[in-house]
Amino acid sequence: MAAGTELKPLEGIRVLDLSRVLAGPWATQTLADLGAEVIKVEQPGGGDDTRHWGPPWHEHGTERVAAYFLAANRGKHSIAIDFSTKEGAALVAKMAASADVVVENFKVGGLAKFGLDATTLRAADPRLIYASITGFGQDGPYAHRAGYDYIIQGMGGLMSLTGLPDGEPGGGPMRVGVAVADLFTGMYTATAILAALVRRGVSGEGATIDLALFDTQLAMLANQASNALVSGEDPQRQGAGHPNIVPYQWFDASDQPIIVAVGNDRQFAKLATILGYPKWASDATFATNSARVAARQMLVPKIAEIIGAKSASAWLAAFEEAGIPAGPINTVLQALADPQAVHRGAQVTAGGGALGEVAMVGSPIRLDGRRIDANLPPPAFGEHRGLLSEWIDAEELARLRSAGIVG
Repeated sequence: MAAGTELKPLEGIRVLDLSRVLAGPWATQTLADLGAEVIKVEQPGGGDDTRHWGPPWHEHGTERVAAYFLAANRGKHSIAIDFSTKEGAALVAKMAASADVVVENFKVGGLAKFGLDATTLRAADPRLIYASITGFGQDGPYAHRAGYDYIIQGMGGLMSLTGLPDGEPGGGPMRVGVAVADLFTGMYTATAILAALVRRGVSGEGATIDLALFDTQLAMLANQASNALVSGEDPQRQGAGHPNIVPYQWFDASDQPIIVAVGNDRQFAKLATILGYPKWASDATFATNSARVAARQMLVPKIAEIIGAKSASAWLAAFEEAGIPAGPINTVLQALADPQAVHRGAQVTAGGGALGEVAMVGSPIRLDGRRIDANLPPPAFGEHRGLLSEWIDAEELARLRSAGIVG
């Protein structure tokens, strides 16, 4: 290793990425940030669906790609291979033989007909770690179904918890603003792959990983699922509120909404004083969190009326001085321009590829005080076909390109 270079944790690990859209690419992008070499295999004729999910578009020279694709594919090499053909499948299998990890998100059994399933590839290389991502898992009555984040948010209980209560204007179930079932599944997949790599270092054996969006959605219900299991009752939509903590929601100040998140009774006592009602802290109706949850309908309107009388900046300054967690509701661009986001370097730019300079939100992971963002930008479609020289010679590459098997 040259002097001054930093060895990333997964340097030397090769990942063959057969996934597309979001859950799989999110997992492999995380591995790329951690230093893995990720080779993304896309289908000729267009590649990953999200390349076309625009506008907005990122354009550079003759290249145009949807912003959606950029969010989940930095740090990767792109090769286009039609593995629905015998020769294309054989080439991908040869590539898998040199990989440490394969990630795919086809329907259950979808890759078996090409000889690219876990059973076949792991029989050829028992050290291979093969991760499959599906909507509902490799078995069960729904295993054959395709999985889409929106459907999973609904089936998995999340939408029943998100939005305003029934009976209020605008009440009803609501989808979360980003595809959280996909994203969490991607993170669980990356975690499982890292665990499998550690185990392989001890046992020498690879692993077959089965991740499902539905399973992940149920797991990430967290305290809400626990509330339901303990009480035997379904949690209800609280709108801006929290099922277990009061006050823990947004309120309209005179000029804009702010969030107040009181996490314990000491903080509530300080809040009561700032709001001009210090006796609330000793009033049995409000003094404890459990009492405040029971008295939610009485207390929250009182707080809302008081906060509505002053500006957001006045309240936020007072709350910060008192140590009461509070903050504004930023737009996405406001959040990225926030002084803390700027200081932490949330926005990164990567260049040097066919797509030119690409602005992205970087990895939140820091090791030893350093960011671990992948050095490569997201790839143009089929940008790195030259890498195939490791598995086929130039003449064969030219033949496969002429036949449309390699893009």
